[in-house]
Amino acid sequence: MDVLTYLIPVSLVLGGLGLGAFYWAVKSQQFDDPEGDSKRILSDEWDDRPKP
Repeated sequence: MDVLTYLIPVSLVLGGLGLGAFYWAVKSQQFDDPEGDSKRILSDEWDDRPKP
């Protein structure tokens, strides 16, 4: 049971780091590309299908 003394704070710190990284990514607008997505879905340039 002594290991819980170490595991709980370590898991809370790692969870906090992950949450902080997520907030940083959202704040720096890394997930904002609505124009690129709309163009990419209609473009043949980004097609993953094999060519015949």
